[in-house]
Order: sequence, then structure tokens, then C-alpha cells
Amino acid sequence: MAGRAVLLVGTLAAAVVLTLPGAAGAATPLPGSDTGTVGTPASGVAADGTVRGFVDAHNHIFAQEAFGGRMICGKVYDVAGPQVALKDCPDHYPDGSGAVVENLLRTGSPLGTHDPVGWPTFKDWPAHDSLTHQQDYYPWIERAWRGGLRIMVNHLVANRQLCELYWLKQNSCNEMDTIRLEAQRTRELQAFIDDQSGGPGKGWFRIVYSPAEARSVIAAGKLAVVLGIEISEPFGCRQLIGIPLCSQSDIDKGLTEVYNLGVRSMFVCHKFDNALCGVRFDSETQGSIVQVGNLLGSLTTWDVETCTGPAHDNTVQGSTVPTPHCNKKGLTSLGDYMVRGMMRRHMIVEIDHMSVKAADQTLKILESAHYPGVISAHSWEDTTYLPRIYALGGMVTQYGNPSQQFVDEWRRTKPIRQQYGITGYGYGLDSNGFGKLPGARPNNSGNPVRYPFTSLDGSVTLNRLTTGQRTWDVNVDGVSHYGLVPDWIQDLKILGGQELANDMLRGAEQYLRTWEGATRA
Repeated sequence: MAGRAVLLVGTLAAAVVLTLPGAAGAATPLPGSDTGTVGTPASGVAADGTVRGFVDAHNHIFAQEAFGGRMICGKVYDVAGPQVALKDCPDHYPDGSGAVVENLLRTGSPLGTHDPVGWPTFKDWPAHDSLTHQQDYYPWIERAWRGGLRIMVNHLVANRQLCELYWLKQNSCNEMDTIRLEAQRTRELQAFIDDQSGGPGKGWFRIVYSPAEARSVIAAGKLAVVLGIEISEPFGCRQLIGIPLCSQSDIDKGLTEVYNLGVRSMFVCHKFDNALCGVRFDSETQGSIVQVGNLLGSLTTWDVETCTGPAHDNTVQGSTVPTPHCNKKGLTSLGDYMVRGMMRRHMIVEIDHMSVKAADQTLKILESAHYPGVISAHSWEDTTYLPRIYALGGMVTQYGNPSQQFVDEWRRTKPIRQQYGITGYGYGLDSNGFGKLPGARPNNSGNPVRYPFTSLDGSVTLNRLTTGQRTWDVNVDGVSHYGLVPDWIQDLKILGGQELANDMLRGAEQYLRTWEGATRA
């Protein structure tokens, strides 16, 4: 989840036409399933046997079930069609003035209005900066797959504190209950897409449990979906006045359960200090609000000190401690136990959101074991650690930043990747994660994305996407939802050229090499 989530604390034409079986067994067209693409997605395997395609290492397909299940409006799918799935929250009617969370996330003020009508007009949502409306409707993900996406990490997400503070809810605030529900929903989506595609195993959306299975899925031209977890209190490992409320036994039991659920990648801490590690601070006003959440959840505040090395956490607003700021709290003994437990299970360790002290300690554990299974998936770790991640054989994927910023960071870090022989690059869009998606590139009239365009792998032609009565153009709308990801990547190519395109197409292969390294360690 991106930093803006914390405001809640205190923040050619259609592709394959999908069908829904009718009462008598006849196939009835399901509206809203157009992807605006023509052609058959490539098998995803290059001549040398490596896979070709993009990797999104950080997404939240079923965040609609998190935070009590009433915070994100709309569904990934509904068997009744988009008129039910793409519907605003009841509390947003009649004019959006009751959408306090939406307004806070969008403008920083609880006041505001929007047209709550989604399907079929979509006047005001989805939009790149509308953060409580569904961004992962399944045909939009399908368009991204058709446009070259081959691996997506679906992070099962929850936050007890946000859930308890929000006044509307229909689901449990227990983080593990939410994780179980989102894993179930992901399996249900796979079955739904299978039904639309002709039967079990025939759909383009495939949950995978090993690198070998992912390679097989990609070779078949389908999307490999890896399950991850991003929560603030794994297995109940919160702290109260510095006292941990979990044990090694809880960690063992929890890791075994989530592994059996299919989870292969996981965060150790997120947003709030927990019994496992200290977090990388949020900065400015958001940081102040997160501190309130930290205090409410644990009866402690962040313990800030002046950093003594090159790595540092974000600056804490209002602190009297001289900058640069670091969280005094690193990896606890329980956190050390959890990292080693993940290694024993050959899982990928996510170090984003760890304090620099915790990240340093975690990297030392991984380095001593020569364990490659580590990733910084969405630009939430100090960049001085990039060489250590790459030296291990790990991966770094950039947050879904606006096009020019994304390309600038790709260029800036290019020498580090070259030093360690890293040839693939990816992104972590954080869709449905309360962070803005990339907006339209400013002053793009001289070199816009021109429709139709061809996917980077050359297999599919993409037109402007129409869902219902709304047609989107990335030059105007930016990435309003996940269906505009191929358009955004085309925009990246305009700025970064074929070299960037090649790196993006090697992203899935690089991710698999990191995962394979973890399975062999």
C-alpha cells in the first residue's frame, strides 16, 4: 500500500467476448468484457528459453475485502455483470459528499463531491487519483495481460487499525481472517475466468506456486499470479508498550498456514512498528497521522534518532531530533525468527517498509546464507541498499510513478544493474493500494501515445479501451485503472526507447530467477 493510505488513520476492437451461461445452458454475452485488443498474446518464451513479459511485483486485486470490506467501492467481478460489480459505495450517494475517505485521499480534505455512477458512464471514476474505487476490474487486468503482463504478485492486504477506525464495515478486522478471505476470492476469480474461457484450467489467469509452474503458465501465453502478503501485524505480532503479543510458535503456525494458502512472498512489517521490526517512517503530514495510528495500536510512538550512516528513513515532521532521521527500532528477535522461517520455506522476503536498521539486519541474515529471495517491490526502501539486493540475486521493481519520473529512475539505477548483470526491470503499481496511479504525462502533445499501438512483444494491437460508455486515452486520463497499464508502458517506451522496452520485457524472467534462487537456497 502506498503512503496515502495512512490518511485513513487519523486515511480493431474487442478481444475475446466472454460469456455467462444462461439458465438453459445457452451462452449469453457478458457486458463490459471488451479489452480493446486484437491478436493472440505471445507464448511468452524467447528463442533462448527465457520468458518475455512484464512483471508487476505489487498489486492488491482483492483489497475490496480489506479494512472491513466497505472502504473500496466496486468488485473485481460479479456473475451478474458490471452493473453490479462497478457500482459505487452506498454511502457515496447521491453526490459523493458522504465519501469522506475518498475526499481525504484525493484532496486532503473530508469535503468534496463526485458523480457516484460507475457503470456505464464512469464520469468521475475510476481515475488515476480516485483511490477508493475499484481499479482492478478483471477485463482491465486481462487487457494488461494481452498487452504483455506475464507475472503479477497479488498481495493479500489488511490493516486492523484502519479497519477498526473506519465506521462502516462488513468483514472482520482480524488481519488473518482478511488474508484467508482474499486468498479464497483469488481462487474464485480464477474459477470464474475458467468458466468464461471454456472450463477448468482454460482461463488466462493462473495462480502459481513455484517458479517452474510460472514458467509453464507463461509458456502457454497466460498470466502467472503469485500470492503475497502485506499486513501490519502478521500472525497477531503486534506490540503493546513494547511487549510482543506473539511467540515463535505463532510465527511457525502462521507461516505454515499462509504457505499452504499459496503465499510465496511476504512483508515482515508495514506502516506501524510491530513485534517483528521497526518501520520506515512516513514523512510530512502523513507521517504525523501514521504516528497517531502507531500510538493507538501499540501505545508507543516512533523512536527517532539521527542517522550515522548513508541510509536513512523518511523525515519525521515536528521532530526535534536533527536530520537525517532513522527509526531506532530494527529487527527484533522475533523478526529474525520470522525471516529465517521464511527462508526455510523458500519464500521471498519483502524489505520495503522496513526501517533502514531492520532492512540492514535482514540483508545481513540473507547475505550470511547467500539467500537470493529478496525484493524491494515498490520504491519504499533506501536506495543505498540496491547494490546489496542485486548482489544477492534479488530484484528491485519501481513504484508505478508518472512516466518521466519512472524513466528517470530507471536511468539513474542503470549502472547498478549493469554492475551485477541485472537485465530485467519491473514495476509495482500498487493498484487498489490507496496510492495514486500514474497521471497523464504533462506537455505530451508533441510525442503522445498514438492509437492503435502494438504491444512491446509485437503480438497484440491495442486500441483505446472502452468500458460501457466511457473511452479512455492515456494521454488525457493517465492510468485511470489497470487496463491502461499497456498504454502507460507504451508511454515509457516513448521516453526510454527500445532499451527500456527490452528491460521491461525481461522483467518476468528476472523475477523468476530471484524466486528460483530462493527455492534452491
